[in-house]
Amino acid sequence: MHPSAVQNASYYMGPHGEPPLSRTGFLILSIIMAIFTVPAIILNATVIIVSLLHKQLRQPLNFALVNMAVADLGTAMTGGVLSVINNAQGYFSLGRTGCVMEGFAVSFFGITSLCTVALIAVERMFVVCKPLGQITFQKKHALGGIALSWLWSLTWNTPPLFGWGRYELEGVGTSCAPDWHSRDPHNVSYILAYFAVCFAVPFFLILASYSKLMWTLHKVSKMACLEGGAVAKREAKVASMVVLMVLTFLISWLPYAGLAMMVVYNPDVEIHPLVATVPVYLAKSSTAYNPIIYIYLNKQFRKYAVPFLLCGTEPSEDDETSEMTTVESNKVSPA
Repeated sequence: MHPSAVQNASYYMGPHGEPPLSRTGFLILSIIMAIFTVPAIILNATVIIVSLLHKQLRQPLNFALVNMAVADLGTAMTGGVLSVINNAQGYFSLGRTGCVMEGFAVSFFGITSLCTVALIAVERMFVVCKPLGQITFQKKHALGGIALSWLWSLTWNTPPLFGWGRYELEGVGTSCAPDWHSRDPHNVSYILAYFAVCFAVPFFLILASYSKLMWTLHKVSKMACLEGGAVAKREAKVASMVVLMVLTFLISWLPYAGLAMMVVYNPDVEIHPLVATVPVYLAKSSTAYNPIIYIYLNKQFRKYAVPFLLCGTEPSEDDETSEMTTVESNKVSPA
């Protein structure tokens, strides 16, 4: 290795002074991360590009989906690509400054994506349940929610840059994140606040919004049996999306948040670096299957995105239908 590279490298050693993984182990992690990162970049970029190319896709209810694709693409381009490179090298090669920059970028895009999931949940609840009466979900509402998701993430990921909390190497030492291990009360206070507003709040919004949504659809379905099962069929579709959405959220982020909180409350707990790395990769992997769940289950996006990916012909304008954007024209409200 070139001497300058040694100076800029950040090595993480195990509790006994040895590397946390063998060379083969680091290469396997690099390959695993590449398997998630490459599709994440392709799929999220496709969502963004087809949305820019086709004005039919630029509907208020689709804005949040595109926003999540932008955030997930940012996570994949920063945390994903760097994890692949650093694991292939077997160490973090960007030094202290690079660690802070990577930790901030990944956290910033990741929390924005989480907030956008909550935004989608709230949007659908308002469209279907109409808790405030006959209020139409418009472009200004969608843009306001998107701006709030970025501002919220920026607000809570900036403090470590100015001394409240900090970004440090995590897991096997090839990526950076907020420091969950420090016992400094100043740092612990930040981590507790960060967990509450960046994980607990979005999680509560998702559960509350979809609980209300499913209850409303259940009541409407019971009162609309004469519609030939149409409402029941719509309910089943929404239910499957709800299950996927909540499971994705839990599988991606609950292990990471749970491990972080366990370390905060019990700093003396011994966790193998590889075990600590698994939740990190689960969280980052959400960038790959988010576009599949939230975009490619949307018939209209699928009709434009699949031909784009296959370099084929684009669908005719006569076939422009959407399972999600037409929700607004099929609004349901309980009697």
